[in-house]
Amino acid sequence: MKRIRTAAAAFVAIGVLVEGAQADTTCTGTGVELQVLGSGGPELQDKRASSSYVVWRDGKARVLIDAGGGSALRFGESGAQMEDLEVMLLSHLHVDHTGDLPALFMSSYFGERKKALPLFGPLGNAYFPATTVFIADLFDPARGAYRYLGSYLKGEDDGYRLQPHDVQLSAHEIRRLSANDGIVLSATTVIHGSVPALAWRIDLDHRSLVFSGDGNGDNGNLQKLARGADLLVIHNAIPEGTDGPPRALHMPPSLIGVIAKAADAHRLVLSHRMLRTLGHEEETLGFIRKSYAGPVAFANDLDCFR
Repeated sequence: MKRIRTAAAAFVAIGVLVEGAQADTTCTGTGVELQVLGSGGPELQDKRASSSYVVWRDGKARVLIDAGGGSALRFGESGAQMEDLEVMLLSHLHVDHTGDLPALFMSSYFGERKKALPLFGPLGNAYFPATTVFIADLFDPARGAYRYLGSYLKGEDDGYRLQPHDVQLSAHEIRRLSANDGIVLSATTVIHGSVPALAWRIDLDHRSLVFSGDGNGDNGNLQKLARGADLLVIHNAIPEGTDGPPRALHMPPSLIGVIAKAADAHRLVLSHRMLRTLGHEEETLGFIRKSYAGPVAFANDLDCFR
């Protein structure tokens, strides 16, 4: 199916400064490719979907990372099919990373998926449920908010079974998990205030993609997870000099550069671009360049990186 969206017009329209890592105009349908479904945050004024990414392999959507508001529409626009996914990954349970999960599962009712769909996400704490509890709160056939979709948790009605898993990690652990089709997953914890949060690495076909999720970068785990990554996606949610609660949740551009350099990442993509960082791309890149000399791109919805 057709995968759309040129990045060039968007770059010109908002004055995005890009050096050496610009997105391709379309996914090619060959090899490993990353498509950004949602490049924004929770704000509704910047016309971006919230955080979500799909990893393509030879023209089929194999991994979905997060599903923030608006991403279900972008998923459809990309040409992705729920029946092709091997696994879904959640970085954390904020609504701008999970809000479109019900829409995606509802859409799959009209597809041809039969095999189980694993979904991995963080453990809970006093403020957030564990991923397994969160999914039950949504879809449990007896008590879920969308209990009419409860067949996904039971694998009934000629459908498929959704298999949620909690990823329990020690403070600096990097754990490898396996998905189908030779996809290797690795996860580590990141600090996102009081929110249980994970960064994810995907290795397949001798390619590696790393997703920071939301995190302040202060525990040193991300650069270890991302060592030698072909593509490192980091969230650019605050400008340099931010302090207080936003800094406890997110990393400034200077730290993004430090982490990308420490990881020796081949290519850096900045996403989760909020109103407070949009329009500051040249300044952001300047702080990153103090440490990291590799290619950098500022993501827009439906951009594709080969």
